Amino acid sequence: MKITVAHSPDSDDAFMFFGLASGAVQVPGIEVDQVLSDIETLNRAAFEGRYEVTAVSFHAYAHLLDKYALLPHGSSMGDNYGPILVSTRPLPSDSLKGVKVGVPGLLTTAFLALKMYDPDFEYEVIPFDEIQQAVLEGRVDAGLLIHEGQLTYEAEGFRKIVDLGEWWFERTGGLPLPLGGNIIRRDMGPELMRTVSTMLHDSIAYALNNREAGVQYAQQFGRGLDQKDTDTFVGMYVNALTLDYGARGRAALERFFDEAFEKGLIPDRVPVEFV
Repeated sequence: MKITVAHSPDSDDAFMFFGLASGAVQVPGIEVDQVLSDIETLNRAAFEGRYEVTAVSFHAYAHLLDKYALLPHGSSMGDNYGPILVSTRPLPSDSLKGVKVGVPGLLTTAFLALKMYDPDFEYEVIPFDEIQQAVLEGRVDAGLLIHEGQLTYEAEGFRKIVDLGEWWFERTGGLPLPLGGNIIRRDMGPELMRTVSTMLHDSIAYALNNREAGVQYAQQFGRGLDQKDTDTFVGMYVNALTLDYGARGRAALERFFDEAFEKGLIPDRVPVEFV
């Protein structure tokens, strides 16, 4: 049978799927198509159940429990780093009241985390790769950067207001900030879900065990990053927590969902259960 695996066109996601893309990881009887799209588009598509397997923001997953289940691998977590709020001018970090922020999507975890940090800001949704330019043009006062912008913002002339991963790490006593994960459609049934889960786990493991080749493959998705920065970025978001959440990753996700619910930012409590 043919299944579609959807993920963002970013070097870290591409690295995760290197095992599949290279043909090194295969399962007899299952043909895999890959679809690449930005994370907010994937979040919206998941509400329609469009893809059997997809990367999503954890913020979006809080609304998708009826359609999708969490896979026990494929997470992106910021371990004392994460989405960064930047500006070209000094802004207070203790209050965002009256600050207009360019955000990469209302279903992104970056947006939810910023709401948890300080809900009192104005915002405009801007494609993630256009946020820096919007700040430079003065359309917004600050920009919430995800993906490669977390590495390049200083060289581009921006100053950090707050790193949400650092903020979360400090306030939780050292937990990583859960940003996104891979989910699988429930209507595939338990046996097929487990088979696909194993296949995707093996793809991540293959990339980690063949890092140099995986990074070279991922670099084409790095939007201008050289190999050194691609390797750095991949290492930030594809690591032991990606291969398996482990106790620490699960605790982080439970804490994040619980706090988001208690602050009234998601509609229901989210059980952290995996295929």
